[in-house]
Amino acid sequence: MASKILPLELIDKAIGSKIWILMRGQTEIVGTLRGFDDYVNLVLDDAVEYSPDVHGEICKTELESEILLNGNHVTILIPGGEGPEDSMAVNFNAQG
Repeated sequence: MASKILPLELIDKAIGSKIWILMRGQTEIVGTLRGFDDYVNLVLDDAVEYSPDVHGEICKTELESEILLNGNHVTILIPGGEGPEDSMAVNFNAQG
């Protein structure tokens, strides 16, 4: 039988490593997780924001400082994820 792990334990294991975060709307952020709280507010270093422009093209913005993300806007956390370039959809479209 597989052992159970709680959600906050999984996030705790990701501290110090890259994490890919899908936010409400169409914004995605990749950065190094430095900390979090019980509300899944996240502190990131070396973050990069990916969001669509008015033409639907993805804009990549390097965020120069440590950032705090409000947990209410986080929808999915992907520990070890590299961002939209790592997406199966992007890789599939590049092959087709």
